[in-house]
Amino acid sequence: MFHAKRLVLAHFWVAFIAFFAAILLGEWQMYVRSPLHAWINNPEHYYRSVTAHGTVMAYVLPTLVAMGFGYAITELTLKRPLVGLRWAWTGFGLVIAGTLMAAATTATGNASVLYTFYPPMLANPFYYLGIVLVVVGSWIWVALMSINMYRWRQANKGGTVPLAMYGNLAGAYLWAWTSIGAAVEILVLILPASLGWTDTINAGLARVLFSWTLHAIVYFWLMPAYIVFYTMFPSAIGGRLYSDTMGRVAFALFLVFSMPIGIHHLFADPQVGAGFKFMHAAMTAMVSIPTLLTVFTIVASAEIVGRLRGGRGPFGWVRALPWSNPMMLAVTFAFLMLGFGGAGGLINMSYQLNESVHNTQWVTGHFHLIFGGTIVIMYFMIAYELWPNLRNSLPLSAALIKTQLSLWFGGMMILTMPWHLVGLLGAPRRMAYYDYTHPALQSQAITVIISTFGGLILVISAALFLYILASAKVSRSPVPAYVFSRSVHPDAKTPAVLNEFRLWIAMMIALTVVNYGYPVVQLALTPQAYVPVIPIGAR
Repeated sequence: MFHAKRLVLAHFWVAFIAFFAAILLGEWQMYVRSPLHAWINNPEHYYRSVTAHGTVMAYVLPTLVAMGFGYAITELTLKRPLVGLRWAWTGFGLVIAGTLMAAATTATGNASVLYTFYPPMLANPFYYLGIVLVVVGSWIWVALMSINMYRWRQANKGGTVPLAMYGNLAGAYLWAWTSIGAAVEILVLILPASLGWTDTINAGLARVLFSWTLHAIVYFWLMPAYIVFYTMFPSAIGGRLYSDTMGRVAFALFLVFSMPIGIHHLFADPQVGAGFKFMHAAMTAMVSIPTLLTVFTIVASAEIVGRLRGGRGPFGWVRALPWSNPMMLAVTFAFLMLGFGGAGGLINMSYQLNESVHNTQWVTGHFHLIFGGTIVIMYFMIAYELWPNLRNSLPLSAALIKTQLSLWFGGMMILTMPWHLVGLLGAPRRMAYYDYTHPALQSQAITVIISTFGGLILVISAALFLYILASAKVSRSPVPAYVFSRSVHPDAKTPAVLNEFRLWIAMMIALTVVNYGYPVVQLALTPQAYVPVIPIGAR
């Protein structure tokens, strides 16, 4: 019996409704700064919208999806009721309270600091307290994942942790560690200044602490998507996973390599030394290893299915794949967007090449392809796959799902490709409006219009997604419990080091200390790093 069904549903509904509101805000932003609309009277409204859009997409949506999906994985793979159900509802309540607090503060114009909230610009303290509540609620989830795993191990001495649960725990531990950077920044530096206890702030230290969170959070966002790749995709297309071990290696390596890379976002910041910038650039390249392992393993899993369906020759198996299957379509789209987004990331991580695209629309195009593209499209598939179990519903319409996925992929490509182009031409991001009558910008006007229409397609796709979920018809008979994919060799012995996390967590912490310890201590001891605070609304 699925005891946490209502809990998971609550997380998903709030996540996806907030997501749709953020999509509407994003399209409005595209429209008002395009040539299709006159300049808005008050650019502050634009920055309120950007802050709300980014906060929901960066914190609220992925946190709620990861939590809800994690609770579902725990019950479905460990085959036992969730331990700590009341605490789970408490964590959910804290996330909702924090979201409402941050949203209200943003809506009133007291928190237009964008989701990165870099000082010395400071929002009203209620915005930061809202973010803290979201993080604390998510820490309850981390604790519950650990407790449930501990209880299962006690009852299954020497048992192999199911792969989906292994990936779920990797995501939880990664989030617990990476969220510390932003939490320390808020509690130690930002809140005291926001509350008026001090009129200066160490802006350099704050940015370094946020970089602790800034890039590793991307892999927290990605972890549910990778769990789908390894544990839902193979069975959904009628096959088995090529290698369970490869999946565990990928999850473990994300723990190790995701953390010590965030300073590559600070290449233009003078307070961080060139040596540490180079170290983070080099470590960023290492994140490609688990990604490439995943691409190989998932393509190999697909090839198994294609050959079982009669595919012959070097590429005949590709034609034989079940292309009418929504999961097949979704993973193909996800890999394409991951490829384009990852290729752009090679520019961003380069100490030299980054200078040409820093703080331009190129960066916006890059992370929208990764997050809005690969990650969100797999969030859709998590909901689609689990919905019959959560709602005891009949199978969802495959035709509608494929239409929705195709619209999302098409809209995301139309949205982001022009951003890459104008980014190379130097168009800055985070601007409320551009003067398209200027000769240097006239040629870019059409690209902004194209992106606006791409955003409109995304709004339609998001609305269709909610319709598909809301219109699910209840089944008269019980729906069988969801079963995650099995590997080709299910009885193969799992290496002990890939059945636990002690080694990987130790490496994660050690690399973080090595790559962040000196810059953090140096900036904390530098009096000249303190600058006057600038409250939102002040001149």
